[in-house]
Amino acid sequence: MESWVDRLIEEYSEGKRQLHKLRESFDETDPLHQADRKTINSMIGDMDFVIEWLETGRQPGVMRGIDVKHVYQKRSLESMEFIPDITEQLETNDKPLSLNEEEKRILLDIFSSFSFRERQCYILHVAQGMSMSQIAEMLSIQKRTVQQYIERARVKVEQIVS
Repeated sequence: MESWVDRLIEEYSEGKRQLHKLRESFDETDPLHQADRKTINSMIGDMDFVIEWLETGRQPGVMRGIDVKHVYQKRSLESMEFIPDITEQLETNDKPLSLNEEEKRILLDIFSSFSFRERQCYILHVAQGMSMSQIAEMLSIQKRTVQQYIERARVKVEQIVS
């Protein structure tokens, strides 16, 4: 369920948080620490640049380029298999599984519009039938947070489908 892009975004975000903590631990009045803070600020800016690039699929600050939002997530989602569990369910009902190209595009647009956590919570809740409490326990987050992720995902689905 997690793509390489999602993992990279998480790793860069964690690295950025660690740099913020390191920067705050330095004494602002010490001249040696001021130089270190300047270097760390530059590193944080570089990490912001990479995170934005990974999230949007476009080089930040460039007016021309690929105009496809979330291009890396879409590419990784295209190669992922979301359907096997659905296939098993449909085989028990003797219904063939088939999606036309338009339905595949809509499904891809829906999943790529979700953040990693929205996609994770939404699929576990809707496709796997897990309760919000079960998801919260599994992901080590609060039930209300799971509910908010699912609500945001539902809003995005409604926007894309309608």
